[in-house]
Amino acid sequence: MTHPLKGNVVAADAVVVIIKSKFSSTFGTFNACVNMSSHLQWMVIRNCSSFLIKRNGQTYSTEPNNLKSKNSFRFNGLVHRKTVGVEPAADGKGVVVVLKKRAGQRKPATLYEKITINKNSRATLSSLRHIIRKNNYRKDLRMAALRRASAILKSQKPVVVKKKRSRAAKTA
Repeated sequence: MTHPLKGNVVAADAVVVIIKSKFSSTFGTFNACVNMSSHLQWMVIRNCSSFLIKRNGQTYSTEPNNLKSKNSFRFNGLVHRKTVGVEPAADGKGVVVVLKKRAGQRKPATLYEKITINKNSRATLSSLRHIIRKNNYRKDLRMAALRRASAILKSQKPVVVKKKRSRAAKTA
């Protein structure tokens, strides 16, 4: 199936969407990606994504901003307009909260905002909860983000080696 714009066309349930079209202008040729609904994007990438890992009868995903690493529409970090991601900080202390902004969806360079939180555990989780709630991010991701941040903070704590107690030898 072709389109008058001579682009690649995908047909999904009687919906024809132009994925990439080439437009010519006085400044040259550039590729423009037409916005699709998140459900249609999910139908396209759910079984054929470079981030998929199929193991032990389960399907996992390694995409950015996927809080549970599950291949599901709910936790997908690519198709939704507002997503939250939690990563360990580069210096090994604290977490980095990656927020996908709603504005500027067509500008990938400015699409994500990174906030580094380097506080104690309780204050970090409180700040993360506050960021998600006050900026109207998805409520269903709040608990998953808190759990991931908690696991990252727990892994950054130093491991204390316990000494074995030796019993004193009995003297007779």
